[in-house]
Amino acid sequence: MIPVVALVGRPNVGKSTLFNRLTRSRQALVDDQPGVTRDRLYGEVWRGSQKVLAVDTGGLSDEAGELSNAVRQQVDQALDEADAVVFIVDARDGLTHQDTAIGADLRKGGSPVFVAVNKAEGLDGATIGAEYFELALGAPLVISARTGQGVEELLGQVLARFPASEEDAVDNGRRVAVVGRPNVGKSTLVNALVGEPRLIVADSPGTTRDSVQVPMDRYGQRMVLVDTAGVRRKSRVHETLEKFSVVKTLQALATADAALLVLDARAGLSDQDSAIAGIIVDSGRSIVVAVNKWDGLERRDRNQIRRDLTRRLDFLPEHESLFISALHGSGIGDLIGALQRAQGSALAELGTGALNRALASALEHHSPPMINNRTVKPKYAHQGGRNPPIVVLHGNLLHKLPASYLRYLGRSLAKTFRLIGTQIRFELRKAGNPYSGRASHHRRKHQ
Repeated sequence: MIPVVALVGRPNVGKSTLFNRLTRSRQALVDDQPGVTRDRLYGEVWRGSQKVLAVDTGGLSDEAGELSNAVRQQVDQALDEADAVVFIVDARDGLTHQDTAIGADLRKGGSPVFVAVNKAEGLDGATIGAEYFELALGAPLVISARTGQGVEELLGQVLARFPASEEDAVDNGRRVAVVGRPNVGKSTLVNALVGEPRLIVADSPGTTRDSVQVPMDRYGQRMVLVDTAGVRRKSRVHETLEKFSVVKTLQALATADAALLVLDARAGLSDQDSAIAGIIVDSGRSIVVAVNKWDGLERRDRNQIRRDLTRRLDFLPEHESLFISALHGSGIGDLIGALQRAQGSALAELGTGALNRALASALEHHSPPMINNRTVKPKYAHQGGRNPPIVVLHGNLLHKLPASYLRYLGRSLAKTFRLIGTQIRFELRKAGNPYSGRASHHRRKHQ
């Protein structure tokens, strides 16, 4: 699994600034969707072939009050999830009693801690870093998150704690992340897909505490199923172990070729189901929806579920929804076929010639809008990546194209190439010789 690094410290020491610089983007994997913790921000940090998941947290304060207690709970959750901790202090404030108290708490934890002395631009690093040895957390690193001073050195020390290539021990086929709310039947479904009871199944929510990898070799298909802990509403998280859910789901999705979203037909669809579906789309994974516990439902209830699927999950790309019973095994064979098609779409090769013919057809069918009396028109396209499929568009003023038109292009190309369950993303580049490698580009993620 991808290592998790938590950024902690007092308020206003520069945690979010460091988070932005590390992730090279303000866009988070998890935003303010219902059921997703708003007080922690998750983002991927890439350096070369290595990747970690950074967690930005609220500022720790010794003030009493409901808000301060809530922030403390969120930070505690982040520390529970973390494989390493970056403790950020403010060089211009010096070592405070709050820093000392936070450091004492961090020493009690089992994760390695790196002290980052921030806001050090224009200051003598050797002098200002000396007093932070008092924290007894190792040699402090003097940085400036605003200018980037020392940040790469800090990240290098953090990454050195993890193997250069964190390959999972199980590598027996393409990977499918099985995600959903607690008690929707994820573990029962994995057992049904594998054909044997590999995972513990209980009636109480939260039985799965961590992501579990299960190889499957059945129906002529080889896959690795990753059963994840259920994502719970913040207000319903009571046990410490269940606070791992969001980060474990993100980790599983990051290494998967497809995601299997499991819904509970008897409980009905909720905002939380929509939020988890949004996380899958944001991660770029191909999706298959499995509506579990379908057996024994009245026709009226079945019709309501179908209407809710259309209404609540209308933002998903064209995908397959299957109605199954994991307990009785109905629909399992069809589900494996759907997963295979979703994986194939995520990894599809889009030939350049065919891609440009499809682009020309889409442009002819629905012309781009005029911008300041100028036509904004993509001139050339080629594939730039897979899982998710990335299409690189060359042209002038492409960054002026509205998101709605890019969604139209994505749907049109997906239909032409018969992509199912996956959403095309675009990179927009200024017109030039696409083979020269010198054309300037503007990257834009289309969802």
